[in-house]
Amino acid sequence: MTVLIDPPQWPAHGTLWSHVVSDASYDELHEFATVLGIPSRLFDHDHYDLPQERYADAVAAGATEVPGGILIRRLIASGLRVRERDRH
Repeated sequence: MTVLIDPPQWPAHGTLWSHVVSDASYDELHEFATVLGIPSRLFDHDHYDLPQERYADAVAAGATEVPGGILIRRLIASGLRVRERDRH
């Protein structure tokens, strides 16, 4: 399993958020989210947004902690990145 998570640093809705991605497949990402109990409404095209209070849960479940820059580079290299202009 290659699920990655960046540190909670993205502010919204009164908390900080992390991004959870897979650099292998969307199936792997959705399976991880299901096991962790991440609601499908937190899926945003190619990643899940995860509030900071769930960060440790994701790491304990097997997500690999990486800086945001590495997360995005790995997502792009995997071919799973959905470009901003394709999000509409």
